[in-house]
Amino acid sequence: MKLREETDGLQRKGGPDRENWLPVYAAGLSTFCVVTTEMLPVGLMTPIADDLQTSMGTAGLTLSLPALLAALFAPTVVLLAGRIDRRRILTTLLLLLVVANIISALASTIGLLLAARIIVGLCMGGIWAVAGGLALRLVPGRSIGVATAIIFGGVAAASVLGVPVGAMIGDAAGWRFAFAAMAVFCAIVLVVNLCALPALPVHQSVRLSQFGHQLLNRRIQLGLAITFLFVAGHFMAYTFIRPLLEVVSGIGTQWVGLMLFAYGAAGIGGNFVAGPGAARRTGATLLCIAGALAAVLFGFALFGNSALGGAVVLILWGIAYGGVSVSLQTWMMKSAPSDIEVATALFVAIFNIAIAAGSFAGGCIVDQFDLGTNLLVAGILPSLGILLGLKAQRLATAKVD
Repeated sequence: MKLREETDGLQRKGGPDRENWLPVYAAGLSTFCVVTTEMLPVGLMTPIADDLQTSMGTAGLTLSLPALLAALFAPTVVLLAGRIDRRRILTTLLLLLVVANIISALASTIGLLLAARIIVGLCMGGIWAVAGGLALRLVPGRSIGVATAIIFGGVAAASVLGVPVGAMIGDAAGWRFAFAAMAVFCAIVLVVNLCALPALPVHQSVRLSQFGHQLLNRRIQLGLAITFLFVAGHFMAYTFIRPLLEVVSGIGTQWVGLMLFAYGAAGIGGNFVAGPGAARRTGATLLCIAGALAAVLFGFALFGNSALGGAVVLILWGIAYGGVSVSLQTWMMKSAPSDIEVATALFVAIFNIAIAAGSFAGGCIVDQFDLGTNLLVAGILPSLGILLGLKAQRLATAKVD
């Protein structure tokens, strides 16, 4: 019964009765901007390292550093925000994101580029933590599932489109132009948010004790554990998606960009399938995603050694991973309906720790063994997630009963 009461509570906490979707789309664009900026160096790593005369490992810090800092900044921003209007916080962070991309485009040394990426980490943690819980305040209760899917559609789209878009712009005009183009796009999104978002006042500031309380929440603990397993397993393999397609599947370099766009489209579709499903049956949705992620990672190792097999598994991978963010965010919101920002900040923190940990672990395995071994090890993590998904399903069912 408790789970049903929590779900009903979320619906009652929905925003105004009249549906106005423009602020929801604006929030989705915000998450798209910050996650695309975070992922941009993946497709630009080689030219960045060559131009700034640094090693590939040092250039790799442009991805791992903001991910780790986002884990720190997400709860910090929520704590320091106090009662400041969330619209003001979101737009200020978007302005900082514009500045960070401009500094990146103009950086003459790797040190200056990494300084800009520190700002990206702050924006990543803050924007995701604030925007993640806005669906409850922007739409009626009956539309929360779809609105959450739209906001996290920005995350899904950026996670899978950021790399090919950055690589395409970088190949055409250079890596600096890719960051400059991102600065312009972020500035446009800033204007959209200034025009579209209503005032979002907060009447009670978040306290540190609320984080301690939620960390003792069994359902929050379960959600954080599942998040780590899903995301770390994914990024162990996805960090090396280009060599997987070229070396393992034998797909020509000229087709890699197209394949990644297909993966991205599949991921966006997975997001919008999982969003409403997670709103109705969160535990069952997480269980399905765990099984699907494990299947595609093992499947790529077994059947990805041909162009057709690699292409098919890649699209299925996009569908599976596309539902991760929205489903886990829904679980976290239902687990702490009175502490949405706290739950979201914890979710963002563990999500970004998992990105850094998965990428690092994958690099170590690839260096010591090979890409195929890395796929098999990566598949173990969502397989463990199946066990936790079963526990989540039993917990949800028991509370409904």
